[in-house]
Amino acid sequence: MRFPPAIRPAFLLAALLLSPATAAAQPATDLSADDLERVIRRTIDGEAFRGATWGIHVADLRTGAVLFSEQADRNLIPASNVKLSTSAAALDRLGPGYRYRTHLYADGPVRDGVLKGNLIVRGTGDPTIGGEEQQDDVTRLFRAWADSLRSRGVRRIEGHVVGDDDFFSDVPYGTGWSWDDTAYAYSAEVSALSFNLNKINLRVRGGSAVDAPGRIRWAPLNTSYVSVVNRSRTVASTASVEEDYSRRRGQNTIVVGTRVPVGATETEELAVANPTRYFVHVLREVLLREGIAVDGAALDADAAPIKPSYESSDLRSVASVRSAPLAQIVTTLNRESVNLYAEMLLRTLAVVDAPPASADLGTPARGAAAVRATLGAAGVDTSRVEIADGSGLSRQNLMTARGTVQLLQYMWTHEDPDVRTAFYESLPVGGRNGTLQYRFGDGEPAAGNVRAKTGTLSGVSALSGYVSTGRGSPVGFSIICNNYAVKGRVVRRAQDAIVNALARLGER
Repeated sequence: MRFPPAIRPAFLLAALLLSPATAAAQPATDLSADDLERVIRRTIDGEAFRGATWGIHVADLRTGAVLFSEQADRNLIPASNVKLSTSAAALDRLGPGYRYRTHLYADGPVRDGVLKGNLIVRGTGDPTIGGEEQQDDVTRLFRAWADSLRSRGVRRIEGHVVGDDDFFSDVPYGTGWSWDDTAYAYSAEVSALSFNLNKINLRVRGGSAVDAPGRIRWAPLNTSYVSVVNRSRTVASTASVEEDYSRRRGQNTIVVGTRVPVGATETEELAVANPTRYFVHVLREVLLREGIAVDGAALDADAAPIKPSYESSDLRSVASVRSAPLAQIVTTLNRESVNLYAEMLLRTLAVVDAPPASADLGTPARGAAAVRATLGAAGVDTSRVEIADGSGLSRQNLMTARGTVQLLQYMWTHEDPDVRTAFYESLPVGGRNGTLQYRFGDGEPAAGNVRAKTGTLSGVSALSGYVSTGRGSPVGFSIICNNYAVKGRVVRRAQDAIVNALARLGER
């Protein structure tokens, strides 16, 4: 990477000490504590970051010794570093073996191949149905449920397909989310009954001639749950893609005005409104494809003629599905930084932590209180913490670098070894996987060593996690930068230089 002249001084010492070429010529533990101080100071104090705010804290996890600290008690926006708190609280309070269960019920008898009633899906917050791990075949579970119905002799459903999401409150978004993000999958609505990350996968292919409309398809199944207004246009093959997608909040009409070069393809993941009805709508479509007729509609239980009664003797279980254990869900959450998984966990914590008959059942506020309780157990001054959501998409979240390292220390020494392992192994590995796959390349000291969570919003970049020094000591670090005006990659290079310096720290 070539840096503008204004920022080259900030990286001069780091480039000399940390480049792969010099790494091969110098011992792995060639940095002293004084060297570390100089590397960090020269990295963050350069002209490139004039006006930016850094919060940095680095501590030896064995001894507790502070190796470096800069504005460590200053409240900053942590972006997706909030997922460290959410996932830690979930593992701490639910346990790594926790699983979700989603139930399929029938509320009437089967006579002559006809279900004389409704098919009801009751969700408990599983984010993984058609989720990140199932993107190769998102409707697999629905086809399995069709098989279960056929095995019970069902060839037709006389009633409706009803989705029950009452395990969570009906608050669809996190506090402080930007209204202009809501069309995109990273800002998808939250529901206790979720499918395909509450999104569609849309593809626009350029036509064969300039100015021709693009050709649009979407998955799953080109579902009729959404309608698409095609205002896309084909541009010259030498032009760049110009994305243009919009959807009014609460509606499922998507307007596509994207410009795509001749013969090129543009893909985008777009959120849907009312994920509960989306779930049962696509389920109904799959049942029809599988040869099971459905007379009724796909309904949210809130709009059904009669609310499901799970104490009724007429209601019986047809099928159910268990999620993967929480340890696996948290790994996907942190490695791929999946916002919806984090928001679903936050609301799950609300249900588990709420007192009986609480009005806060399944609310983000109750979930945030559970996260704060885990932070408090970690020794974090929670009076200085603001938890607005579970994913970090909100700019109302506030955290300090010191508090983040205290949380990392707590999870490093957690009394349950399974919790310790699950949290540590959930984090992306530098140069190997997840959001760090293309950072810390081969030859860099922290490659394959650092495990850390990234965080990115406009003007916000964070990196917090664990790395072993050259002398073999485990270190917890948090590097948060707010209010910068340079490209995000410049801040990420600064963070990487600091972590590489930690990985080369020798005897003090």
